[in-house]
Amino acid sequence: MPKQSIGLDNQLYNYLLSVSLREPEILEKLRQETASHPRGTMQISPEQGQFMRLLVQLIGAKKTLEVGVFTGYSSLSVALALPEDGKIIAADVSEEFTAIARRYWQEAGVAHKIDLHLAPALETLDRLLATGQAETFDFAFIDADKENYDGYYERSLQLVRPGGLIAIDNVLWSGRAADLQFQDESTQAIRALNEKLHDDERVTLSLVPIADGLTLALKRRSTFE
Repeated sequence: MPKQSIGLDNQLYNYLLSVSLREPEILEKLRQETASHPRGTMQISPEQGQFMRLLVQLIGAKKTLEVGVFTGYSSLSVALALPEDGKIIAADVSEEFTAIARRYWQEAGVAHKIDLHLAPALETLDRLLATGQAETFDFAFIDADKENYDGYYERSLQLVRPGGLIAIDNVLWSGRAADLQFQDESTQAIRALNEKLHDDERVTLSLVPIADGLTLALKRRSTFE
């Protein structure tokens, strides 16, 4: 995933940041540390983090879900926007990557808001459903292995309340989603989900060309919305 919004040249991107980005110091510190990580391109861009904070505030979210944590920039972004009694259920499989996240959550004073589950995310989501947490989440962010995106989406749709919002990352996939010469499993999975979402009447849809493409799917309260 690129570290800046796709399709913008450096001059325009830097201008965008100069007139809009309000990145808390703790997030900038985490972003800079992650930039030197061997897999640092997995980190979301700062303008996307800010956009997600705005979305969480707009819908008045208190209970949120994150599928894929990495070093914690997205979860920290959301946690900073949640009220003091807000909660994130975060799913990841890497103790190594999330150790960085935990350190920053603690430093930012939001560790009490984040419940990290180290297990395959489908298992975590199924466990949440099995324990009666369907339709109790306000917001979900999906940013993990692309091959399981459809499974993550279907379970998240059950977990978010009517009127809740699902945000799905990397849906443009550095442009590969639109380039049929790319037929690898991850690209095909993203294409399939994009096409499915286009026709999914259970949600109100918008694909926003921020960062690497962010799909917003609002769970409808009725078929008339």
